[in-house]
Amino acid sequence: MKPSYFLPKPVKPGDILEVTIEAVASKGDGIAKKDGFVIFVKDGKQGETLKVKIIEVRARYAMAERAAE
Repeated sequence: MKPSYFLPKPVKPGDILEVTIEAVASKGDGIAKKDGFVIFVKDGKQGETLKVKIIEVRARYAMAERAAE
């Protein structure tokens, strides 16, 4: 079986999604998930539900920022 980093990702750069921040990482970014795939949201606070824009997708996670309202 192929390692998970070879599988298709559930997000791509430019996607806009609504996520709920489940936790906060040690560097202060919010942690959300889409189909089990981790998304780090800049300045996200635990419990917050917001729209985010995916800015970068890596093998095991994605980076996002708040989407303009």
